[in-house]
Amino acid sequence: MNASSLAARTFTVADFDFALPDELIAQHPAAERSASRLLDGTGAVPVDRIFRELPGLLQPGDLLVFNDTQVVKARLFGEKASGGKFEILIERVLLPHEALDGSGQEVVAHIRVSKKPQPGGLLHLAGGLRGGGFDAVFLGRWPDEQGQLFRLRLTGPAGETPYELMARHGHVPLPPYITHADNADDERRYQTVFARVPGAVAAPTAALHFDDGVLAALEARGVRRANVTLHVGAGTFAPMKTERIEEHVMHHERYAIPTETLQAIADCRARGGRVVAVGTTTVRTLESWARSGQTTGDTNIFITPGFAFQVVDVLVTNFHLPKSTLMMLVSAFAGHEHVMALYRHAVAQGYRFFSYGDAMLLQKTPILGRPAS
Repeated sequence: MNASSLAARTFTVADFDFALPDELIAQHPAAERSASRLLDGTGAVPVDRIFRELPGLLQPGDLLVFNDTQVVKARLFGEKASGGKFEILIERVLLPHEALDGSGQEVVAHIRVSKKPQPGGLLHLAGGLRGGGFDAVFLGRWPDEQGQLFRLRLTGPAGETPYELMARHGHVPLPPYITHADNADDERRYQTVFARVPGAVAAPTAALHFDDGVLAALEARGVRRANVTLHVGAGTFAPMKTERIEEHVMHHERYAIPTETLQAIADCRARGGRVVAVGTTTVRTLESWARSGQTTGDTNIFITPGFAFQVVDVLVTNFHLPKSTLMMLVSAFAGHEHVMALYRHAVAQGYRFFSYGDAMLLQKTPILGRPAS
């Protein structure tokens, strides 16, 4: 299909569906990070590789851009004053100017409970103060009365910050398709080796394959490195609820791009190198900046086929859920037919899928089309 016909095509969510046997959904990471498989999809014919081969597939002068967000232990369990059990997943810690009282103790969360508490109601988390845990005051919906999330004020026994309370009492927020309870191995492996800025409730999974050996080989190859930060939200796993793509409302995620990274991108362009994004979160961050000019803020950029990429040339990514917004993003990047063919190959060859699964390498396909929504 040529560029003009692709731009004119109307996609539906069903166009991004594929059959995936349950046994290919990875429940645990590979024994070694860089021992995962890597499907090289940069050419017309897919090539099966091992992830540690990646440095040889890049060129001296290329720039790898990582997302240095750190996954926080955002899943917490507790009970209401009435004794009813509940679970919360903290989506983000509000900045002081975003909080109702400027305290820095307010968070936004998903709550799984039989009956929502009333504003001002007290929630006992991790056993509450009586059991060595802490309490939270329910403040209502967020960002407004019609919001899908809820605002809470955390009240720890020693004035601990929300991040400190999560670190001490929380659980690793494993994705819904991973069926085991989190353990010490998940705490180590559902985190990149260069995680630096706490705030994510889901890992930037393409970066999970990088270890010290691969990073050293990249440096020896002459591949440069830079970082952005995008705090991945639980919305990354939210299913599409409409068949018409344009009716989908994307979730918001907080991002920041350092001045040093902007300079690294400019230097890469000047020397003729390629910008290689590690993960779809890095793509969304860089392309959000390219369109808004803002180096910090929230983004709900929705990338679908026909999108004109301005920054990213090459993408390292994991395999994504059927009919997901991330399937649409990678299809926009490398071409719908090509990506669907790669997924069929991956299923046939027994690649491991999703967060703890294998990776693929894609090259941007120039496409004429509409801008992002």
